[in-house]
Parts: sequence; C-alpha cells; structure tokens
Amino acid sequence: MTTAALPSAAGLGLSRGAVELRQFFRQKDHVIFTFTFPAFILVLLGSIFDEAYPGGVTAGQVFAASMIGAGIVATSFLNLGIGVALDRDDGTLKRLRGTPMPAAAYFVGKVVLVAVASLAEVVLLLAVGVVMFDVSLPTEASRWLTFAWVFLLSIVSCSMLGIAISSFAKSAQSASAVTNLPYVGLQFMSGVYIPVGQLPDWMITVGALFPVKWAAQGFRSVFLPDSMVVQEAAGSWELGKTALVLGTWCVIGLALCLLTFRWTNKRGG
Repeated sequence: MTTAALPSAAGLGLSRGAVELRQFFRQKDHVIFTFTFPAFILVLLGSIFDEAYPGGVTAGQVFAASMIGAGIVATSFLNLGIGVALDRDDGTLKRLRGTPMPAAAYFVGKVVLVAVASLAEVVLLLAVGVVMFDVSLPTEASRWLTFAWVFLLSIVSCSMLGIAISSFAKSAQSASAVTNLPYVGLQFMSGVYIPVGQLPDWMITVGALFPVKWAAQGFRSVFLPDSMVVQEAAGSWELGKTALVLGTWCVIGLALCLLTFRWTNKRGG
C-alpha cells in the first residue's frame, strides 16, 4: 500500500496565495485605500512641486517613478505587518498551525498576494503618471528587465520584513503604529517624498541602509532619462549595488521571519 505524498511547501504556498487573494479583494474598502493612497500622494506631490530638471524632466515625473517603490512598500511591508498581526489575533494562524502547512508555505502565500497587489498598484501609478505628468514608458527591453528584477527583489525583501515586524506588535491594533513609523520615516529618508539632492547627508546615509531607497532609485533608473542620474546621491543609478542591497534584505528578512514568526500571541507559540 502506497502513501500519497504530501504537497510541497511551494504548492501549499501557491494554494494559500489564491486564498489570500480572494480574501483581500473581498475587502473592498481596504482594497480601495491600499491602491489609492500612493496614487493620491503622487497627485499631491506632483501638483505641489513644480521644479523642472535639465532635459525637460518635471518633479511630477520624478515623484511618479519614486512612488512606485513606495507603493510596493505599502502593499508589502505595511499591508503584511498589519495583516499578519490580524491573522494572529483572529486565530487564523492558530488554525493553520493545525494543518500540514509549514510557516514557509504561509510566507509564500503572502508573497503571492503582495506580487499581484503590487503589480496592480504599479499599473495604477503609471496610469496616473502618464495622464497627469507626461511620464514616458520605456521602449528598451533592458529597462523593462531592470524593472522586473527590481520589482521582484523589492516585493520579496519588503514582504519578509513586513511578516517579521508583525511579530513585534502585541496585537493587530498596535501593528499599525509599529509599521507606520518606519514606513513614513523611510519615505522621507529615501528620496520618495523629497528629492535626494535636498536631503541632509545623515538622512541619505540612514536611508541607504534599507530597501526603500534602493527600490525607488531602481525604478527611477527605469522611468527617467539617463540625464537624471546626476540628481542621485552617488551620481549613478548604482544598479549593481541596488541588486546587492535588495538581495541581502531578502536573505535578512527571511532569517528574521524564521527567527521571530509566531503562530499565536503567546511568546514561543
């Protein structure tokens, strides 16, 4: 008599991802806020700042490229930091623990959710950028290849950090405060809300330690002309360093998840 093999962690993760997507898109108010908040901030910033750069690039176009990184952080780090804490609070994680699903499969399911939500977020932000700020979509395949790997590394690194930080919240109610402080602070320090050239050196140094800065810079390299590279702190797009930092945070984030993840609100649970 043969025993049927248990599904792999990847297979369970993909199945869990489908469940996560259904649950996410059923919460219409949450979906609307998640998608519209970065686009709303983009409209405000692009309308308030009217600075023009050499080559005819406007502040609105710079913000549009940078806000793609910020939008991914919102759908990954912010959304998961609160969402996982809520799963822990309402007993979802406790119920999942009684199934064959390992923690790794749960992580995969969350990354699937973030990937789909982030892609939709990018489409919305690009639509706003094209319509309101004359953002030009790249025609070179190399730029879209850069977009693909920056997007992938950004969602994985920020998702892992979102899951990890959820364990530092005592409840779903406190998770919002725990996640919003680093989220908002890093937007300013990473050249998302304020151009990098206007930031003090210490902010640039601190921002460079975290993924947000590199995600925003990576997307600027995709959607802005090469003439804008002089506006970056290093005078270069630093794509190699972007890949290294984001990849390192993927590893660090996964390690933090494995070390801190809890199925219940009881320490050690």
